Amino acid sequence: MSISRSGDETGTKVSNGTVECSVDFRGKPSVRSASGGWRSSGFIIGAEVAEKFAYYGIASNLITYLMGPLEESTAAAASNVNLWSGTAAFLPLLWGSIADSFLGRFRTILLTSSLYILGLVLLTYSATIPSLCKDQETSILSCVSQVKVAIFFCALYLIAIGEGGFKACLRAFGADQFDEQDPEESKSKSTYFNWLYFAISTGILATRLISNYIQENLSWVLGFGIPCLSMMLSLSLFLLGINTYRFSTGGEGRKHNNPFVRIGRVFVAAAKNRRHASSETFPLLPLETSKKYRFLDRAAISCDLAEVEEAKAVLSLVPIWMCCLMFGIVYAQSTTFFTKQGSTMDRSITSTLLVPAATLQGFISLSIIVFIPIYDRLFVPIARSITRKPAGITTLQRISTGIFLSILAMVIAALVEMKRLKTARDHGLVDSPKAMVPMSICWLIPQYALYGISDVFTMVGLQEFFYGQVPVELRSLGLSLYLSVIGIGNFLSSFMVSVIEKATSQSGQVSWFANNLNQAHLDYFYWLLACLSFISFVSFVYFTKSYVYNSPK
Repeated sequence: MSISRSGDETGTKVSNGTVECSVDFRGKPSVRSASGGWRSSGFIIGAEVAEKFAYYGIASNLITYLMGPLEESTAAAASNVNLWSGTAAFLPLLWGSIADSFLGRFRTILLTSSLYILGLVLLTYSATIPSLCKDQETSILSCVSQVKVAIFFCALYLIAIGEGGFKACLRAFGADQFDEQDPEESKSKSTYFNWLYFAISTGILATRLISNYIQENLSWVLGFGIPCLSMMLSLSLFLLGINTYRFSTGGEGRKHNNPFVRIGRVFVAAAKNRRHASSETFPLLPLETSKKYRFLDRAAISCDLAEVEEAKAVLSLVPIWMCCLMFGIVYAQSTTFFTKQGSTMDRSITSTLLVPAATLQGFISLSIIVFIPIYDRLFVPIARSITRKPAGITTLQRISTGIFLSILAMVIAALVEMKRLKTARDHGLVDSPKAMVPMSICWLIPQYALYGISDVFTMVGLQEFFYGQVPVELRSLGLSLYLSVIGIGNFLSSFMVSVIEKATSQSGQVSWFANNLNQAHLDYFYWLLACLSFISFVSFVYFTKSYVYNSPK
């Protein structure tokens, strides 16, 4: 199969019914009418749905498994979930770099999906190992098998390694099937990101309803085995579309160079030429050069102007990215403390049927599924008629709206937790950690639903923003930047939990994250996150006012 590096599937041009600088999987020029567009992205969206069913089949109820069969404390389990989720969301930066530098997206997808499936197989196997081991002296079942724990965590992080590369490259590969030089396909690309997230949310909702129930009521082995089969289906769906995919043949000149080397060379050259006066360099530059980060213009003495502009484009994303990290911290709470909250509340539907606490995460997906069609078919046309912008509002306006909604979600979460604690006190349950607090779990639905609506604005906006604003060759990395917001957010959340746990449990005080949530103070933590999110929101708005969008390339 004569496919060159697949990391440059964009930047194509129309020529006599074919797409220039693009070939099919046989190495022949891509025919526009028979390749790319929705016919290709349909297979990719299907693969995304199956993959998300697999991933969230593990992630959404992981804290329950850690605190149940593995017998971890609340703080330790939350920390482990955040570390694992953070790793899975941070690794796309590494895989995106590998794909954009030399391996290519297609090959990266094949490699990482294989690692992903191997991890899921090992995870399912680990669940078959008995949870308890015998004490050698007393022959009493007293501790969790260390073999089980070791295999479990090895499998878990193998899943993270595979998932990190798979999701970054698959989404970029799907977007690359739309030629930006073709007006119709270019318009479809924005819609692609909306409906991709819609489809992903459908898969997540399905797994939260199915996998979580099976795990808590039937078997963890079956609950892990089904996601494994789903990931196998994902790879199969991706390979089914190979006849329709477009692969880039690469361009001439600088596109054969490592893009990271080019960008690094600009910064090194700017540092070396820092003593040159501005007047020695700037008059030599054409008028179309950007005026931001002018200190990099000194690199034009020894670097191509295109390379300088490329470095500026990447550097300008840093402040935006940093301001979004707080959203990632807030995002991490839905699979940890929200779930733990729900486990203490009245979860009964009937006298014999209890709703798994993790199932309420399905309301995030459900609100996304309901709101995306409203956004795409109602909000965008109305906004477009007012602003005259193709997407109705800019991607940065979309992201800022979502961040603001996430602040409201944390405020609601804090208020609900305050009511839960009051209910526990009123019924004398403060010292009864295993007792059910007589307060319906449905009180948590508003914060979950608002999370979902904020996702429609922020998460989809981040995908489109980072994909569109990085240089063409770095689009796997661009989507990785969006994913790393969630990854680093999970790391920071884990760090905050560890620090606060240590600070609030000294001198005999009750920790904010005590195992007995009726004595803990998750409400304090939620208020802290709401305040920090507001500061982040103000900073984000400040930086976006001076941001200059790059024209599509």
